[in-house]
Amino acid sequence: MTWNKSNPDDRSDNVERLQSMVQNTIENIEKAEETMAHATAEERTQIQQKNHNREVSIKAMRKEIQDESKARENGYNNTNTTS
Repeated sequence: MTWNKSNPDDRSDNVERLQSMVQNTIENIEKAEETMAHATAEERTQIQQKNHNREVSIKAMRKEIQDESKARENGYNNTNTTS
């Protein structure tokens, strides 16, 4: 078995990746809401729950964007950003 050397932590594009993920999640919410017009009551309930979960994820990603932006401004020093 060959062991691969771990890659260094490259956080340089985290903010942009997270912003893209937020945008994709928002688009998924919008598509799901469009789908609800043709869904059964049970499917609507499932879609609403998924969209709620997506909103929770967006909130967490936005917090992570803030943390990563601060870390970028500080040159990624002192990466312990627990609040």
